[in-house]
Amino acid sequence: MHVKIVAADPLTIPTPALVVGCFEDGPEGQLLSRLDTALAGVISTLYRQKEFTGKRLKVKLLHTLGRLPAQRIVLVGLGKRRELDGERIRQAAGAVAQALRGAGVASSVTVLHCAAESAGMAIQEVVEGSLLGGYAFLQYRTEPKEQVDPEELTLVLAKKSEVKQAERVCREVEAVCAAACHARDMVGHPGNVATPTFLAEQASTMAARYGIRCTVLDREGIEREGMGGLLAVGAGSVQSPRFIVLEYRGGPESMRPVALVGKGVTFDSGGISLKPREGMERMKDDMAGAAAVIATLQAVAALALPVNVVGLVPAAENMPDGRAYKPGDIVKTMAGKTIEINNTDAEGRMILCDALHYASTFKPAAIIDLATLTGACLVALGTQATGLMGTDDGLKRALKKAGERTGERLWELPLWEEYGEAMKSDVADMKNAGGPHAGTITAAWFLKQFVGKAKWAHLDIAGTAWEEKGKHYLPKGATGVGVRLLVDYLRGLG
Repeated sequence: MHVKIVAADPLTIPTPALVVGCFEDGPEGQLLSRLDTALAGVISTLYRQKEFTGKRLKVKLLHTLGRLPAQRIVLVGLGKRRELDGERIRQAAGAVAQALRGAGVASSVTVLHCAAESAGMAIQEVVEGSLLGGYAFLQYRTEPKEQVDPEELTLVLAKKSEVKQAERVCREVEAVCAAACHARDMVGHPGNVATPTFLAEQASTMAARYGIRCTVLDREGIEREGMGGLLAVGAGSVQSPRFIVLEYRGGPESMRPVALVGKGVTFDSGGISLKPREGMERMKDDMAGAAAVIATLQAVAALALPVNVVGLVPAAENMPDGRAYKPGDIVKTMAGKTIEINNTDAEGRMILCDALHYASTFKPAAIIDLATLTGACLVALGTQATGLMGTDDGLKRALKKAGERTGERLWELPLWEEYGEAMKSDVADMKNAGGPHAGTITAAWFLKQFVGKAKWAHLDIAGTAWEEKGKHYLPKGATGVGVRLLVDYLRGLG
């Protein structure tokens, strides 16, 4: 979708749809009053008869029947005026984008940002919600599309002097949303397409386009590094594992990089500890952390942020053939620690532990990993928040603030040393799974053993990487979670 900015009277612009934000407090404001007059009182009648009340995320399309240059007026509810914030505007814009896609409307004009006290501050949220809400993954559909792809969005400002700044904001938002949608695409591909080799190709193609250094280790290279965890998980698949290293240098040489690590299990059958049949098809999304890391590097480079970032992706397929690692096996990791395997379905931590140890070779200022790591996180937090654990309070605070600004909220869980009791092994340094209780925390405790003294944060995105039903700016399917969050955090470092 192309986004453009104009300074004009919105009621004079010919368009298939003019989008206007409305509050539960009533159809107040000069613009709504003018619209109501032009439409012979239709808007005030809708409010009076409670057919449309401004309730949050409710969308109403009205045909103007030639009374205005706009063919339709699209009313979107924002709830109570005093409760309006950036996330509500973002969600409203996403809800409109989905409604217009369903109605076959490809282009629109919006004044939704004018509902905020500072229209200039709300432009980012309107563009984000529109671009993310208008997304659809249809690459494998061979039948003609029933819905049209959004093509153009025009934001209307009151003053010409505001246009240049608004255009700059839009170009930046477009770059970040393009990256988030790239992450969604990668996760949306099926496991027979999105293999470890596919992830490596996606990373190398992106890196070549944006001038990022990319190194890909094949099985032999992984063996030379001694990454026993990654090798063990990938042993049962005909798809060879890959280890992807992306290096973006936008800051001074003296600036220590931030290391981003993403879990890249391209399909997770559970291995010998086979998962139940129900829902296994969703396990193509077990590389959502990897997709987020690759896409974040894309956005960082597109924005030319003045920071240094390293992206690390251990990629493997977890399958149960005769060579697969087994319960009872002992695996030696790159760090030299030995792991007793008591659950081959606890594979994410096995590939991440090697990547986290590898990250220390860059002497990073911080390490942040993202992983669809535990079903326990979905039980604890549902789909509304990503689980957060880590070793540094400042890093966790910064990520939480970024989560609030972007709507990709984080919720911290404890990481007390006592949780490590569940991971003790009689025959190795530790086990790879700790039983039925506190599964999200014990998994994070396991990862903590491989980060050394680095500032580290772990984001468990098991509940937020996939949207089951579809809502506002999160259409059904992969969400691309983590990209906007990490870009916001990294922006604060420059």
